[in-house]
Amino acid sequence: MSLQAEIAAAAARLVVEDGLEYAAAKRKAARDLGRRGGRAGELPSNEEVEDEVRAYLELFCADTQPAELRALRDTARLWMRRLAEFRPHLAGAVWRGTATRRSAVLIDLYCDDSKAAEIALINAGVDYDVASIERPGAPETSVLIVGSRNAELGEIVTLHLVVNEHDALRGALKPDARGRSWRGDLAALERVLAEDGA
Repeated sequence: MSLQAEIAAAAARLVVEDGLEYAAAKRKAARDLGRRGGRAGELPSNEEVEDEVRAYLELFCADTQPAELRALRDTARLWMRRLAEFRPHLAGAVWRGTATRRSAVLIDLYCDDSKAAEIALINAGVDYDVASIERPGAPETSVLIVGSRNAELGEIVTLHLVVNEHDALRGALKPDARGRSWRGDLAALERVLAEDGA
């Protein structure tokens, strides 16, 4: 097994069991394998990690993961409807179909005014925390973190509302190397849920 394949398999376990995002899981897996966080050429692609995540889910979580994914997608739909004015797009494991109850719901918002989403949460009486993420070649991006009770799971689901500039939407819709979308709007999510019978 190549080093990249080892890192991908270890990262997949971290994604499923600990709810880590792919980038963090790859770095931690590389460190755990003695690679000091991994040089760029050593790290597997997100698609390779996702393949390993799907294999792991099929092997260890086939009896629970589909219902957990459906519950998280229901939560995403609810919040995307509430935040419709900010052009929400579901991303991450919940969109790609690899989420478990440990996964956060990642929703990208595309705002004309970066503070508008925060103001909308305040006006709706929603408690939230603010964090930020850095992406290569892009300015620091605000993330609004919200907890939402999910009756199906019987627990609080964490939502990460990533506040993007409106113009970022065009680039966000580019597909992955295999032609699959990294995110989908509410209509796309509704189609996925209808196909799954939800």
